[in-house]
This record gives sequence, C-alpha cells and structure tokens, in this order.
Amino acid sequence: MQCLGAEHLDSAERIPTQRQWRPQIYRKCTDTAWLFLFFLFWTGLVFIMGYSVAAGATGRLLFGYDSFGNVCGKKNSPVEGAPLSGQDMTQKKHVFFMNSCNLEVKDVRLSSTVLCVSSCPEEQLDTLEEVQLFANTSGSFLCVYNLNSFNYTQIPNADLLCPRLPVPPSKSFPLFNRCIPQTPECYSLFASVLINDVDSLHRILSGIMSGRDTVLGLCILAFALSLAMMFTFRFITTLLVHIFIALIVLGLLFVCSVLWWLYYDYTNDLSIELDTERENMKCLLGFAIVSTVVTAVLLILIYVLRKRIKLTVELLQVTNKAISSSPFLLFQPLWTFAILIFFWVLWVAVLLSLGTAGAAQVVEGGQVEYKPLSGIRYMWWYHLIGLIWTSEFILACQQMAVAGTVVTCYFNRNKSDPPDRPILSSLSILFCYHQGTVQGSFLITVVRIPRAVLMYVYNTLKEKQDGALSRCMSQCCCCCFWCLDKCLRHLNQNAYTTTAINGTDFCTSAKDALKLLSKNSSHFTSVNCFGDFIIFLGKVLVVCFTVFGGLMAFNYHRVLQVWAVPLLLVAFFAYLVAHSFLSVFETVLDALFLCFAVDLETNDGSSEKPYFMDQEFLNFVKRINKLNTRAQRNKNSLTSEEGTELAIVRQ
Repeated sequence: MQCLGAEHLDSAERIPTQRQWRPQIYRKCTDTAWLFLFFLFWTGLVFIMGYSVAAGATGRLLFGYDSFGNVCGKKNSPVEGAPLSGQDMTQKKHVFFMNSCNLEVKDVRLSSTVLCVSSCPEEQLDTLEEVQLFANTSGSFLCVYNLNSFNYTQIPNADLLCPRLPVPPSKSFPLFNRCIPQTPECYSLFASVLINDVDSLHRILSGIMSGRDTVLGLCILAFALSLAMMFTFRFITTLLVHIFIALIVLGLLFVCSVLWWLYYDYTNDLSIELDTERENMKCLLGFAIVSTVVTAVLLILIYVLRKRIKLTVELLQVTNKAISSSPFLLFQPLWTFAILIFFWVLWVAVLLSLGTAGAAQVVEGGQVEYKPLSGIRYMWWYHLIGLIWTSEFILACQQMAVAGTVVTCYFNRNKSDPPDRPILSSLSILFCYHQGTVQGSFLITVVRIPRAVLMYVYNTLKEKQDGALSRCMSQCCCCCFWCLDKCLRHLNQNAYTTTAINGTDFCTSAKDALKLLSKNSSHFTSVNCFGDFIIFLGKVLVVCFTVFGGLMAFNYHRVLQVWAVPLLLVAFFAYLVAHSFLSVFETVLDALFLCFAVDLETNDGSSEKPYFMDQEFLNFVKRINKLNTRAQRNKNSLTSEEGTELAIVRQ
C-alpha cells in the first residue's frame, strides 16, 4: 500500500500543472544566455568601431583627395616617400583634374593628375600667362604644388606640370567637390569617364549628397505624414476610414501612372548618354513594375474586405480606448525613433570609415594610392549583421514595453482607477528581467541574413544574363524567407505579451501563446487581420505621398546623380517611420486580443470569476460571435442544399 501510495504521489507530481495566466508580481531573469550572446556580439562591434576610427579616413570619401595623398579641405600628415604629401589644404576644398578635356583612360580608370585647389576656374584659360594671372588673383594654383606661380611661364617643362591648355571653364558640383568642366565637348567625356570610374558606393553617396536638401525634406515629410496618420487612427470614424481608403486608392494609381510616365519620358529622351541616367531608367522600370503589382493586389484586397469596414472602425475604437488609459503610449515611438536614428548615424559613420580603411602606397612620380586592408570585407558582413540585429532588438524592446503596458491596464479590476505610471513600470520590468527574452529579434536576424545573401546572388546572376533556373530558385527562396519573417514577427509579438503576463522565457511563452490562440482563434482572427490590414494601408499611404514628392523633386536633377537609389532609401525610411508610429496600434491590438483570450481561458463571467474586459469590449466580441455564427449557418445551409440537389440528381 505504501508503494502504491508513493507511485500515486509520483504520478501526481508528473502531471503538468495548468498555466496560471496572471501578471506575475515576483519575476526572475529570463533567457540570460541570449543576452550574454548579444553582449559578446556587441563587444565585436565596439572593436570594429575602434578599428574604423584608427584605420579609416572618411574625409577621403566625403571631401576628395589629390594624387599625392592629401585630403582636400583638411590638414594632412605626410606619407613616407611622397614629398608632396602632408600639406595643409584647409583653404583648398575643391578637386581639380589637370587634363579634364583630354582624359587618358587606362583600364577604365582615370590617369590624370589630381590637385586640391581653392576655387575652380570659371572662365577658359588659353595660355600659361592666363593660368598664372588666375593663380595670382584668386590664390588657386592649377599647377603641381612644387612649382611656384612666378615660374609658370619661365621653366621650359612647365607645360608638363600644369594643366593641358586650354583649361575649360569649370564649376564645383556637389559630387565630392569636383570641378566639372562646363564646355559641351569636355563635359560629355569627363562626366562619362568620371561616373564610370566611381564605384557603386561612391555613386550612391554622391546622389544623396547632391540631393541632400531634397532627401532631408522628404524625410521630414514622411515624419509629418506618419504623425498625421497616427492621430487619424487615434480619432478614427467610419467617414475617416472611407476618406482614408479613397486616398489610398488614388495615391496608388497616381504613383503608378507617374512612374510609367517618367519611364516613357526616359526611353524617348535621346540625350541619355551617362550610366547614371541609364541606371535611373532601369530603376524606374523596376519601381513601376513593383508598384503596379502592389497596387493590383491591394485594390483586390480592399474590394474583397470592404464589408468589414464597420467592424474595423469599432475594433480601432476599442483599441483607442485601451490607449486612452495610458495616452503616453503614442509618444513611445518618438523615443524609439530617436534611438534608431542615433544608432543608424553611428552605423553609417563606421561603415564610411571601414570603406576608406586602406594603406598608403607610393607609386611612380611620388603619387599615392590607397590599397584596401585585408579582412575589411568580413568586417562589413559583421557590421551588417549588427545593423539588423540591433535594429530588431530596439524595435522588440518597444513591442514588449507597449505589450506590458496593455497587460497592466487590462488586468486591472478597477477600470475607473488606472494603475500609476504603467509605461515606466513596463520598461523597468523589461530592463530588469526580460532583456534576454527580446532576443527573439535574433530569429528575425537569422532569417534576414540568408535573404540578403540570396538577393546578392540573384543580382549577380542577373548581371551575367544566365542561370535562369538559379535566379528563379533564389527568388522562390527569398519569398519563402519573407513569409517566414512575417510568421516569426507575429510569433515574437505574442511571445512578448505572454512574457509580460507570466514572466516566462521566450520558448515557453511562444508555446503557451500558440496553444491559447489556436483554441480561441474563431472569435477574432478575421477582424484582427483586417484591422492589421487597415494599419498597413496607413503605412502605404505615407510611402505613396513621400515617393510622389521625391519623384517630382528628383526628376529635375537627372545629370550626374543616381537619384533612383536615394529615392528607394527615402521610401524605405518613410515606411520605417510610419511603421514605428503605427506599430503602436498593431501591438496594442495583438496584445489586447491575447489578453482577451487569457480572460476567456481563466474566467467565465460569473460573480466568482468575472471578466477583466469592460462592457464595450464584451459587446464588441458578442457582435463578432453573432456574425461568425450567422456566416457558419449560411455556409452549412448552402452545403445541405447542394447535397439535396445532388441526391435528386442521383435519383
């Protein structure tokens, strides 16, 4: 009997206890191993930052440099074996090519001597006397540094140390402060060789720099539109939703029309000679095709889901009521956005420093070339992983902070007396206990890295114009990774909310959330999905108007500027800003429904176990259940009618 009793106790101990879905007061640190891994990774990033500061020279990329290793506009250190290096170029901020009209091209590289000058010659100089007069009047010396301006006309070999005559009039263009010749015959040759000589990174940066005012204005426009959309969702009504959907439809159609019109304009422009203009035309075609496909898909979805608009408005109003208990949630994206901007600026600065990390080598004639250091390419990949992982970590912290705030307010019995400082309480719990759990962002990073590699492989195969099967397979893999990315994001959000409720680790929280949502999915899945779809349309609206403004602004600067890539970056920035602001509604919506599922799981609405949800939310859920019941009844009656007809036919 004692043995049987002991066996009975052992079996009782082995029976898993039911999860107690209640906010935990006493918590413990979760997923510390992942947090330690993140700190180790950031140790490597700090090493790369220090290395880039020590070995990099961003000034060479941003300001340009001469043939002797001097950065224009800076005070330089001498290079051993280069007598003309180490000069003070503080007053000489412009890059001047001595033979801009007679460029010698060797292996598609410029072989002209390059100097730093204080100003570009704005008038044509036909003789050495005019070059000497220009140097004496403007202080801009166009001959090699070791030749005094008084000797321009006296030394027999001065023509070898001075620019080839005639020197064309030139103007400083914001393409790394280069002096661009203005005569048509020189401009065509100079521009084509120069643009082809500059690599892709330099070309993209030059497009951003030359249109920096436009890029900044578009970023401010995206920020303002995102704020407007956030307040629109905060005070949503049925009329506003109809106006909003009408603007979406018009914006999508209008942007598609403008893209195809610009592409048609480019194809009929006979003056297109530069690679930049051809690249702009190719990018326009890609933009037009992608926007057309996206527009068609979104219009079909809007038409199919149009009857759910009223329920969606009620859903967003319920969400706004949850936000009203802690209105400072709407300002949470501002802090997240500021932290992301700071991190991205730091990341770009380190990237530029890595791109210019090279060893100076003296070549023939005392000139200096910079050779990239070994191992830099591996540092670039490590740096890229750091960008993705850290950005996802910051966004995951916002998601968990918002989810914790919703959980605190939802599981409060006295709705008329909301808890004090729920956002600060949620942030303190996050940073004290659950920083390791938000390393669910590592899963997103693991998925995004293969996507980036596959896109690189796809572009490489596309340039070679072969391997159609390989390109197709890489595209299919990219689509699969994209779907996996979306599923993991939804899983992470529910796991963060469950952690905020139970204080469990990431894997346990994800498992519990999946079980609970699968059990209660019939109550709200369709309405929740359409609510997320409306919020996604808000992001699309911000991107549409920002891209339209960019198209109108960039189209007037086609020459010497790859504006298609900066426009793509602006569109990405606009979507990211809109996502940062509107994701609050998505997070609140998902967290609210998970709390509702927990409420149904643990309570029955009786006096002993009353629901935590308020009456408005309960009425909304009842209306959804009635609609679902009616739809199921209609489906069953239709099925029975079809079965009766088939039976009659068989008779």
